[in-house]
Amino acid sequence: MPRTPRTDWTERSHELARLLARSGLGDRAAFAALYEATSAHLFAVVLRIQRDRAQAEDLLQEVYVKVWRAAAGFDAARAQPMTWLTHIARNRAIDSLRRAGTQPSIEAAGPQDDEDSDVYERTADEGPGPMDLLARAADARRLHACMDGLSATQRQSMALAFFDGLSHAEVAEHLGQPLGTVKSWVRRALLALKACLERAADEDRQRSAASRA
Repeated sequence: MPRTPRTDWTERSHELARLLARSGLGDRAAFAALYEATSAHLFAVVLRIQRDRAQAEDLLQEVYVKVWRAAAGFDAARAQPMTWLTHIARNRAIDSLRRAGTQPSIEAAGPQDDEDSDVYERTADEGPGPMDLLARAADARRLHACMDGLSATQRQSMALAFFDGLSHAEVAEHLGQPLGTVKSWVRRALLALKACLERAADEDRQRSAASRA
């Protein structure tokens, strides 16, 4: 299968793909550059799920061990670099919580969080945040149903920002829209998803209670 990046990628995505390709060939200088370019973002991803900072730091190192070993298998024809890297980081963080018998949750934005943190954190309340609920959505059909309830622009911007791991600036460039507009779309999409997933969770609890009655 070809591994040529798409022509509509941002310059940053092309550079990350190049660094991954070089890392896959054992180029440690390229891997160091990849770490420098992506570690802050991936640490924010891990920290939103694993709230213990020390454990999150250990997990980040595990993520990059995995990246180093798997870099040769990165396929630019199937995913953008940050999509692939974010997927590894998120799965490693969630797996660590499953091993510990706990649930994913959100830590408030801090200095190490990426440029998009404010959008996610401003949607938070005392209950589980939208990113937390997304992480907990083990039933893909439930998540897909909630995604289908979004507008086309919200769905596209959410998919690029969350599932593809792009920054809002990169989403704005990809869609040809102002940065503020994209942030607004993502914020509203997160709130809508949060409400939808909460309703689905309540329905599941009600069905479970009825079955035990």
